[in-house]
Amino acid sequence: MVYNIKTIGNNIDPLGLQAFGEGFVIDAVKEDEADAFVCRAQNFHDYQFGKNLLAIGRAGAGFNNIPVEQCASEGIVVFNAPGGNANAVKEQVLCMMIFGSRNLKPANKWLTSQKGTDREIDLAVEKGKKAFAGSEIRGKTLGIIGLGNIGSRVANDAANLGMKVLGYDPYISVERAWDISHDVKRVTNLDDIFEEADYITIHTPLTEETKEMYGYDNFSKMKKGVILMNFARDEITDKSAVLDYIANGTIQFFATDFGSEQFYHQEHIFVSPHLGGSTQEASLNCTRMAARSIQAYLQTGEIINSVNFPNVRQELKVPYRITLINKNVPNVVAQISVAVSDKNINISNIINRSKGDFAYTLIDLDEQNESKIQALVEHFENSENIVRVRVIKKWSL
Repeated sequence: MVYNIKTIGNNIDPLGLQAFGEGFVIDAVKEDEADAFVCRAQNFHDYQFGKNLLAIGRAGAGFNNIPVEQCASEGIVVFNAPGGNANAVKEQVLCMMIFGSRNLKPANKWLTSQKGTDREIDLAVEKGKKAFAGSEIRGKTLGIIGLGNIGSRVANDAANLGMKVLGYDPYISVERAWDISHDVKRVTNLDDIFEEADYITIHTPLTEETKEMYGYDNFSKMKKGVILMNFARDEITDKSAVLDYIANGTIQFFATDFGSEQFYHQEHIFVSPHLGGSTQEASLNCTRMAARSIQAYLQTGEIINSVNFPNVRQELKVPYRITLINKNVPNVVAQISVAVSDKNINISNIINRSKGDFAYTLIDLDEQNESKIQALVEHFENSENIVRVRVIKKWSL
């Protein structure tokens, strides 16, 4: 079995695509003939997906560019690469903390405005450099909102650099909590972050809860001279509030990865063009993760790192596996079991996991008669509650 993969948009790492390996062909067919897409920021809203499309792999963590609910209703599994660029974002956050603390932006602007010989500039530097004396991050308090793939890394490294670290995340998983240093103090009240921290960084998705979390209400609780960073989502920041609290001296420095004309040419603001996760290593990691998730799904039916279907893992040991994307309605599993039994086929294992309005069912069958399998598939394809049916042969791997 050969699967056709189509890359959509720019900046898909070619080395990362090598993770597909044997049995996969890259960019040999048109989009409407592909079995799966690999993409980055390509906008798929209002896109007409082909009937052959089984999966979309987002070579990055964010997936706002993909209509995940529409994809689920069409039987398309959407994957992302959580944590693939986490180290890159972490390093930029740490960089910006030090960059802001040491007043490097205004210092550079001042120095490059000096005229004269090197000797004259040296004399001016000795007289003027005191105006840009900064502070060290060691011993200061860092508040982190969101302790996921990125936030947990920032927390651990900041603690290793001698900072006092406060972390707020009411939705943290048990697995992630185990990864966080015991030196990081978890707080249960968001106010603690804004009231106590000298530095604040946020690493959460955009939700109604986090929209404009960097705004007037929370800023009113901050101490003077805070350094603030947003490398998560642009809409988390109320831009007017940032400018007002810079003007009154509460915010000493604000670093963001999202361009805005309001922030250009502001001495106390540093804007980067969405570079947090833009490193060669991150691009490679994210593409590999997306490729491996797609490969596993197409070859075995297993789902890993999907954003619109639950994770389902089960080693394929039987001759045939049938996978179903079905509506999440009562009695579907019972109906599936009855259908298999009516064909006189034995179920070796069945897994059903739901997410929202849809569910994924994986059925391993102790059966080698291909005609019986085909009859079962036709039955499922005619069911009003089943969106997509796939058959996977163990010997085709």
